[in-house]
Amino acid sequence: MTAPRVLVADDEPLLRAELVEALERLWPDAQIAAAQDGIEALRLGREWMPDVAFLDIRMPGLDGLELARVFGARTHVVFVTAYGEHALAAFDEGAVDYVVKPIALERLARAVERVRARLASPPPDLTHLVSRLRPAPRAPAWLQATVGNTIHFIDLADVLYFCADAKYTRVVTDGLEAHIRLSLKELADSLDPAAFWQIHRGYMVAVRRIASAARAEDGALWVHLRGHPARLPVSQRFQYLFRGM
Repeated sequence: MTAPRVLVADDEPLLRAELVEALERLWPDAQIAAAQDGIEALRLGREWMPDVAFLDIRMPGLDGLELARVFGARTHVVFVTAYGEHALAAFDEGAVDYVVKPIALERLARAVERVRARLASPPPDLTHLVSRLRPAPRAPAWLQATVGNTIHFIDLADVLYFCADAKYTRVVTDGLEAHIRLSLKELADSLDPAAFWQIHRGYMVAVRRIASAARAEDGALWVHLRGHPARLPVSQRFQYLFRGM
């Protein structure tokens, strides 16, 4: 029998390490991978296809509720939360289980026992739960950006990357460079994190336009775009997006 794949996602390093260590003791035949935030969990989820995911409900960037929505019906979810109202709602709606921070080993052992018993069955549909706890934000389909005295309406599908530029953000398409009256952080909060990756404090790139990521002789990592000569830096903080290079 194939060892079950278990993903742990929590942005608190000590709690994440504690949870992984406890799961290794309670579920020794499982393969366990850990993600330091929601974006890394999303990448691992798509590449590794975990059977079970222990998801912190509150993480910056992409949280456990959003991940549960993305993982859909292919992964059993156990929510990790410090908020009782979330835990009770998850349990009532048919989620596999929940554990509350700080995590008690006995409570975690019961959650592991329950999720192992359910592995032979399809995961429950959490769409209604996630929508009720927090409706999905609607990402904009287009942006207004200026060049001189001209306002351009830019389809997000045409965007190559965004670049921080003082208090504004520069948006780059195949045929245009313009400025948006938002900081890069403000803009990032309104975009789909699965479609646009922040790779540096000053750069956010359209995932669909990434052609490759290559290391220079000095060890720096650079993203190369499909059909465009731009080369964008990847800071150490975001290099996990290209792990394996």
